[in-house]
Amino acid sequence: MNFPDNLKYTKEHEWIRVEGNIAYIGITDFAQSELGELVYVEVDTVGQTIAIDEIFGTVEAVKTTSDLFMPVSGEILEFNNKLDEADGDNPGLINDDPYGDGWIVKISLTNPDELDKLMDAAAYQALVS
Repeated sequence: MNFPDNLKYTKEHEWIRVEGNIAYIGITDFAQSELGELVYVEVDTVGQTIAIDEIFGTVEAVKTTSDLFMPVSGEILEFNNKLDEADGDNPGLINDDPYGDGWIVKISLTNPDELDKLMDAAAYQALVS
């Protein structure tokens, strides 16, 4: 199981990587392994500002569908087109590379102070161990 130190984590198993005022969000290696093979990702909130802990989309696996929760408040700027059925249609990227090409959305942070409420890699690893 992989727990990169440069990310922050939520108890709902999302990760966030911050680059200035922009951030990338995805689901953790633990989450993708629990869900199994992902077959569809839906995000219809691009252009919307979503509050912390609100649902911004869903991931569908062979066994189940799970909601995606915003780790911090922000405006959704982009949905990863490699995951989008209209473009790349490869939700399996999340299984193969959850912290790299498998990112789900790019956001503009609206309240960077909320990052302080998230877990670091050690705390998240303790949660799922």
